[in-house]
Amino acid sequence: MRRDYTIYFFAAIGSFLIVFIALPLMVIFAKQAYDYKMLIKTLHDPLVLEALRNSVLTATATAVLSVLFGVPLGYVLARKDFRGKSLVQAIVDVPVVIPHSVVGIMLLVTFSTAILDSYKGIVAAMLFVSAPFAINAARDGFLAVDEKLEQVARTLGASQLRAFFSVTLPIAFPSIASGAIMAWARAISEVGAVLIVAYYPKTAQILVMEYFNNYGLRASRPISVILIAMSLTIFVILRWLVGRKIKV
Repeated sequence: MRRDYTIYFFAAIGSFLIVFIALPLMVIFAKQAYDYKMLIKTLHDPLVLEALRNSVLTATATAVLSVLFGVPLGYVLARKDFRGKSLVQAIVDVPVVIPHSVVGIMLLVTFSTAILDSYKGIVAAMLFVSAPFAINAARDGFLAVDEKLEQVARTLGASQLRAFFSVTLPIAFPSIASGAIMAWARAISEVGAVLIVAYYPKTAQILVMEYFNNYGLRASRPISVILIAMSLTIFVILRWLVGRKIKV
């Protein structure tokens, strides 16, 4: 049989994006390594530490809310056909295409001082842009579960709710967990909407912009490195835990 090099050809083409993503990461870490004193100084800055804490806590709260409300909606979208379903799905996907500075304006116009410069405002901005990831992942996970399995559970005397928790949810869990991770990642990376809605209390992503505008690249780079390292570490750990759950 003649050897086919298609997969190698595709790998060579696709590697461009791998290099494009990995190169800036390597460069910023390498340059910061030469300026380790600035990194140490930044790690001892109480404002930076508080901003990092705010980012993690608000992103985590956002991911929890995304799953709490997104999983039921994803189940409905996967199992039920109804008038206006395409409109509902379009609304779910709208945050993906709206510029995030516009998201901030919309939230301020809608909720005004109720969310201005508060943790509620940060979570609201993060939730708006990250919820689609949790909803769509849950929907796709439930679509992959054969409805006949639920029907079997029902014939054995289980209620629909019990069938959901005992049969459907465990099977769809990997997709839901992936959606939660992506929602968390999208939340902690949000800048535009948070900048407009809640400049205070400071989050790390806002602090990076402030340091860059006021003090330049050298001052903002250490915070960027810390935020990247922290986010990647948490992201990899969560992915690993989900992978272990799938294998089990």
